[in-house]
Amino acid sequence: MPSMEQIELQRHRPEIVADMAKLIDRWRAIFDWDVPEIDQKHADKLIISEARTALDQIERDLIT
Repeated sequence: MPSMEQIELQRHRPEIVADMAKLIDRWRAIFDWDVPEIDQKHADKLIISEARTALDQIERDLIT
């Protein structure tokens, strides 16, 4: 049986995904401003990788 936290998280999952997509779109726009002839797929990979690294750091900071 799922915990109360898991149920609540599942209920909010679409909002979390939407918020993360907005964050990635924000950084995509910043890259576009700074580098007019950017390789967007490569930039997307870098941005998503950095977002994962940032989430790992936030997780370490919150849990430890």
